[in-house]
Order: sequence, then C-alpha cells, then structure tokens
Amino acid sequence: MASSSTHRASSSSTISRNYDVFLSFKGGDTRKNFTDHLYTILTAYGIQTFRDDEELEKGGDIASDLFRAIEESRIFIIIFSKNYAYSRWCLNELVKIIERKSQKESLVLPIFYHVDSSDVRNQRGSFGDALAYHERDANQEKEMIQKWRIALRKAANLCGCHVDDQYCYYYLVTV
Repeated sequence: MASSSTHRASSSSTISRNYDVFLSFKGGDTRKNFTDHLYTILTAYGIQTFRDDEELEKGGDIASDLFRAIEESRIFIIIFSKNYAYSRWCLNELVKIIERKSQKESLVLPIFYHVDSSDVRNQRGSFGDALAYHERDANQEKEMIQKWRIALRKAANLCGCHVDDQYCYYYLVTV
C-alpha cells in the first residue's frame, strides 16, 4: 500500500489528498534555498505541504493538478521574489489563491523574499517590468493581466513577512 505522501488516485492527473499548506513560488529564485528550507521544516513537523516538484504527477495535467491542490489546501504561502511576476504560472496560481481566499475561510501568508511589499502592491520595480513584459505579448489577454494586477495588490495588502539578507520580520499593512 502506498504511503500517504505518495498516494494518488487511479487517474494520472489527479491529486487525491488535502494539503495543509500550498507553496507558491518562482522556482529559479527560491527553490534551492528559502523554499526548500521552508518545505523541509513544514514536512518535518508533519504538515502536509504541496510543492510542485514534489507533488505533481509526472505526465499529468499541470494546470488541473495545481488548481486542484489549491482547492484542497487551507493555508497558502506565497513567496514573492524578484522574478515571481514573470511567471504566468505563478500569477495564475496567485489569482486562484486570492479567489479561494474570498470564497472560503483560509489563510494567505505573503513572504516578500528580497523584494519590497510596496513594489508588489504598486507593481513597481521587477513587478512593474514583468507586467509590462506580459502586456507586450499580443497573445496575453488584457483581462487576465488586470486579474494579475488585482491579485498582486490584494496579496501585498495582507499581513506577511519580509525576508532579506540579515533577518525576517513581520509587518502589518495599513491601507
């Protein structure tokens, strides 16, 4: 019998369990450092944590599996990093997470990893550059970009954590 950490339903694109935590992050920025350490700590304490490289079924439908994992999660940790907004996958996850937060009781914890929360909120710096990049893509729908902007603003307005080279601190946003 498969362990609960590897148990899958018979369909190859179906994730069959609920998660305590869903991690949303840009792999190239944080996967091999901050996110890996966070994932290791959470799982060591028995917290069922979704991380795409550990939980997605090989050969499965990535978008369906990601959105199903979001639906089956209770806590969302969004790790905003310099290149987060360049990823359409990350931005689409973020929109789904913010929708989920408004539909059901859940906790969303933004972590600003070497980025300023006001840059996320106001789409400045690398976040502004990334959205401008997406807007230049003729195939990208303006309506989706607007959803990304709104989701970034809503997430950045939540109480979260700021991480830089020397320390991590929590902050409260007053808007």
